[in-house]
Amino acid sequence: MPEFSAPSQLPDEFRVAAESIRAVSPRSELTVSEITSPTGLAPWALALSGDVSPRAHGRDSELGTGRFILLYDPDEPEQWGGPFRVVCFAQAPLEIEIGTDPFLAEVAWSWLIDALDVRGATYTAASGTATKVLSTGFGELAAQGDGAQIEIRASWSPDDAQLAAHVEGWGELLCMLAGLPPVSGDGVTSLAFRRNNRD
Repeated sequence: MPEFSAPSQLPDEFRVAAESIRAVSPRSELTVSEITSPTGLAPWALALSGDVSPRAHGRDSELGTGRFILLYDPDEPEQWGGPFRVVCFAQAPLEIEIGTDPFLAEVAWSWLIDALDVRGATYTAASGTATKVLSTGFGELAAQGDGAQIEIRASWSPDDAQLAAHVEGWGELLCMLAGLPPVSGDGVTSLAFRRNNRD
C-alpha cells in the first residue's frame, strides 16, 4: 500500500494508527488506495478504497468493492467505548441462485467476524447489517435479466491503535465475497460465490 503524507499536528495515537494502516500489504488480488476521508463524523479520519482485481478471475469488470474508514475522537464518544471506531462497507455481485440462499446474510457476516478474529484483531461493540439485493430488469433494462448482490455495512471499536489486523480482515472479507478462498484456509466455510450474468 503506498504511503501518503499526513497533516501536521496529528494526535500521537491517531498517527500511530494511521501508520499501522499504511504499512499493510494487501492480498495481491486486492487493490487498496487511500481516499479522501469523510468530514463531520470525527475530528480525525482516514479512509481506504478497495477493489478486487478482475485479473484474478480473468474478467474486465469489478468483482467486489469496499471502503474502510478509521474515525478518531480523543473525547471517546460513549457509543464507541473508546477513541477509535472503524466503519466499513463491502459488496459483491452474485449469481441469482446464491443470492436466494436463506443463510447468505448470516454466512457473510460470520466471514467478517472470522476474518478479524483469525488475525487477532481486538475490538468491542461490533454492529452492522448484511443485505441481500435481488433485482430484475424491465423495459430498456430487460436484457440485464435477474441479478443478485450482497452488501455488508459494519462498524466496531478497536481496542488499540494497532489497526493492521483490522484492515487485513476487511480485505479478506472483500476477497471472499468476490469468490476468492480465504488466505488462512483454516476453519472457514466458503460458498462458491460467482459473478452473476448481468455484465
